[in-house]
Amino acid sequence: MIDTHSHIYSEEFDLDRRDVVSRAKKAGVEAIVLPNIDAESLPLMYATEAENDGYCFAAIGLHPTSVGENYKKELALMSNELSSRKFIAIGEVGMDLYWDKTYVRQQAEAFRVQIEWSLKYDLPLIIHVRDAFAETMEAMFPYRDKGLRGVFHSFAGTAEQAAEMFGLGDFYLGINGIVTFKNSGLASTLPHIDLKRLLIETDAPYLAPVPFRGKRNESSYVKLVAGQLGAIYRTSTAEIDRITTENARTLFRLP
Repeated sequence: MIDTHSHIYSEEFDLDRRDVVSRAKKAGVEAIVLPNIDAESLPLMYATEAENDGYCFAAIGLHPTSVGENYKKELALMSNELSSRKFIAIGEVGMDLYWDKTYVRQQAEAFRVQIEWSLKYDLPLIIHVRDAFAETMEAMFPYRDKGLRGVFHSFAGTAEQAAEMFGLGDFYLGINGIVTFKNSGLASTLPHIDLKRLLIETDAPYLAPVPFRGKRNESSYVKLVAGQLGAIYRTSTAEIDRITTENARTLFRLP
């Protein structure tokens, strides 16, 4: 298995990060993708990647909820980082209007800048969408024929929304602990979506799957996501593991 979205560099893991990685390995997790949040999180992410060289892989991006008055300064810093070292993806980027709509214009502009980075550096996008589906589609539409690729992380939408996402380029859907929530609706949506379009993730420390819902999430719990997908698609966890791992290696060009 590959946890394609995990923030184990965050302070929630400061006391037991090595144990968290060890448990992930024991659970069968072969690699962990670390999406960035903002300039402040970069040193933490770099340190976690360095401590787990060849196992954790850093992405770079400005999260939509981190977009504020100084977003251009943050983007400039990240642009410099992009030109100086390798990253596995551009992310976590996108649009989020759940908490605040103050910076909706700035979010869209920051997102477009980072979409252009993905094209310039030939890196996949890790896209965050919350209460902003229409706005996200509008920002991405002008780039639909330019070779976009990536993952819409933490997918909890409809089959129709998935089809619209796939129409923008070579995209996958990131499935996490939400799939284990009874009210998520994913059990009825996912059978309409090809397994070859899915990745598995945790979004640790958030969105822990049942039976750990409400507690700190960690990368080892991605096996519970795989198990639930096996039940939905009426196949084995091993088959879910095989397909989603192949998908992740293809998208992120993992060794």
